[in-house]
Amino acid sequence: MAPTIVGVSAQREVAEIGEFLVIVLVVLAFLLLLGGVGIYLLVKLGKKAAGKAKEATARLATHVNAMGPGDAAEVERLRLDLRREVSLTRQAVEHAQRQGWGLGDLPRLLADLTAQADVHDGQLGMYAQQRRVSPYVDHATLDRLRGHQAKLTAMCARIRADLLGDQLQHSAHGIDELHARTDLEIEARRRAPDPLDEIDDLYRRSMENRKDHL
Repeated sequence: MAPTIVGVSAQREVAEIGEFLVIVLVVLAFLLLLGGVGIYLLVKLGKKAAGKAKEATARLATHVNAMGPGDAAEVERLRLDLRREVSLTRQAVEHAQRQGWGLGDLPRLLADLTAQADVHDGQLGMYAQQRRVSPYVDHATLDRLRGHQAKLTAMCARIRADLLGDQLQHSAHGIDELHARTDLEIEARRRAPDPLDEIDDLYRRSMENRKDHL
């Protein structure tokens, strides 16, 4: 009988040890999973921060280079102008989307315009870099860059003007409706004439007419 009890106890201990090892392995696997996710997020955030830092450095360099004289500085100023125009146009389109206006294919058009503006920005940057290190002035290329710049900025201005017209039209409808409601509310708040006051007024007028005739 005793050996049987000892055997059962040993089996229970082995089972408990097995369960404990399974729990330990599960906890370790969970910790490893958390560690892997944490490392992935850190790497992703690091890449994102590095990208933003690189963009900020590039923007700062563009601003600094735009302050100087010469063709290179002019081209850098063209880059800043184009970025500002695209940013303003994107804000106008996003505002119209939040308002629920029918924009048709305008968001797609803006995406294509933004992509083309990025290409043009790269071309401007390349020309400005070459112009800073080389005394040779390529007037033909510079004139073409100016022409492309004018077309892109003009398209941005037209899109914003069209959206502003829609906004003014929506505002006009709202103002007209509010004006009509104001007139109705003021008219409703006016005190209705008292019939007794009207009778008194008629009686007073009739007495005044009698006095005039006498």
